[in-house]
Amino acid sequence: MNTQITQLLHRWQDGDLQARESLFEALYADLVLVARNRLLNQAGGTLQPAALVNESMMRLLGSDVDYKDRAHFIAVAALKMRSVLVDHLRARSADKRGGNLVHLTLSHAGEVADDEDGGHDVMALHQALNRLAELEPRAASMIELTYFGGMSRDEIAVVLGVSAPTVDRDLRFARAWLNRQLA
Repeated sequence: MNTQITQLLHRWQDGDLQARESLFEALYADLVLVARNRLLNQAGGTLQPAALVNESMMRLLGSDVDYKDRAHFIAVAALKMRSVLVDHLRARSADKRGGNLVHLTLSHAGEVADDEDGGHDVMALHQALNRLAELEPRAASMIELTYFGGMSRDEIAVVLGVSAPTVDRDLRFARAWLNRQLA
């Protein structure tokens, strides 16, 4: 299946629009699962998983990325979902003057320090990730791929071209840094 997805990705990049349609059909269920996981902690949110997938795919169509494989495509799609969520929250915040912000935890990114106050609003997480990206871009990418992309450490290692132990080290650092920033 992964080989077929990679072939569809390459055909799409070569201009085959039918390959793009086949690719989206083949990966739609996976993308909805990623979206559903991102929206799990959204209290009273109006964004549905299918809408999140559709909006992120529209943004993905406008980007010029050279996809390596299925994991890389899902990772980029997940990052587009993050962008859609942040924009959605900004719009809701502006409408409600900061009320009813969505709360997330980093628990989806793996084992995090045991504190009772693990919930952080998406905007604070977004801003902290942007600061982390300025300091340690690879570590920030790993958090995004883990949390927003739902990727395993081995998939992240392949996408970023590093070893699995490097992924583990960077994730430990990034989680600790984010926990300090969001505390």
